[in-house]
Amino acid sequence: MVIALGVDLRGNKHILGFVQTATENEAVCSTFLRELMDRGLKIDQGLLCVIDGAKGLRKAVDKVFGRKAVVQRCTWHKRENVVRYLAVGLQATYRRKPQAAYEKPTYAQAKACLMKVRAELVPINASAVASLDEGLQDTLTLHRLGLFGELGGSFKTTNCLENLNSLVGQRTDKVDCWKNAQQKHRWLATTLLDIEQRLRKVRGHRQLVRLRAALPQRGLEAVV
Repeated sequence: MVIALGVDLRGNKHILGFVQTATENEAVCSTFLRELMDRGLKIDQGLLCVIDGAKGLRKAVDKVFGRKAVVQRCTWHKRENVVRYLAVGLQATYRRKPQAAYEKPTYAQAKACLMKVRAELVPINASAVASLDEGLQDTLTLHRLGLFGELGGSFKTTNCLENLNSLVGQRTDKVDCWKNAQQKHRWLATTLLDIEQRLRKVRGHRQLVRLRAALPQRGLEAVV
């Protein structure tokens, strides 16, 4: 089940919908996003999409939302994707260094630190370098918007959704036998409705109006 979670300008979290699928491919994700728009999701004032490294989902966001959306790639997933190519003895070091880079307050500082990490990895592991390069710019979107300090705690990773998935798991993981797809859908929908009213506001929610203002003005600029 792929779940979409939205956050309004007051910082309240809303379950937008879910889809049952075997893989997060472009076709499925594009249809899902269009269905959300058909049901009332508004993107005319811009949208920040926080996603992991799934290529199909990234393509779907581009295809359906176009230039109305900017993408913040999860920095945790990026870091883990890089270190999985490294020997065990190096993994702790190269978890710490990218994390420290992403915590820099400005785009220039964060990008410079990441380039230093890249230079260190070049003689060590070419595959790790390629993993770091892939989608790197998307991991710095909040920095580009000048809002990392205010909203990075909430949107630099997919933790909002991961926490939701954890709460769903508390209610579903012990079910060993599902009779059919309809039972799965009804169970998940009921679970999400119960959880939604208990979800806390995102940290830094008072700055969301600044994010809304920044999206049309700066979010679509190319930064190199």
